[in-house]
Amino acid sequence: MDDPRAALSAERARTTKLIADVERSMRDVSDARDGANTDDEHDPEGATLAWERGSLGAVRDDARRRIEQVDAALARLDKGTYGTCAVGGEPIPEARLAAVPWAATCVAHA
Repeated sequence: MDDPRAALSAERARTTKLIADVERSMRDVSDARDGANTDDEHDPEGATLAWERGSLGAVRDDARRRIEQVDAALARLDKGTYGTCAVGGEPIPEARLAAVPWAATCVAHA
């Protein structure tokens, strides 16, 4: 990978935007629910709203974990351990780092 810091910074920016977009969508769903005079259990749309809230929450949680992984990779860059498998100590192949710049392990230890 030519510039892992640039790739990681771009991923962090993309994921941060995704979190903001998802949280905005979650507020929209919540606002739609607040305007309704129904409950999730008996309203045919309630199940849809509950499912949507749950799905958006899962996307948000995954994005937050991605930010943590990216930040950890940036810290490894600073320490000089980026590209070294955290489990076995062997180099992480360039192809893996190109596909997953925040990877902390080689494929065998993933």
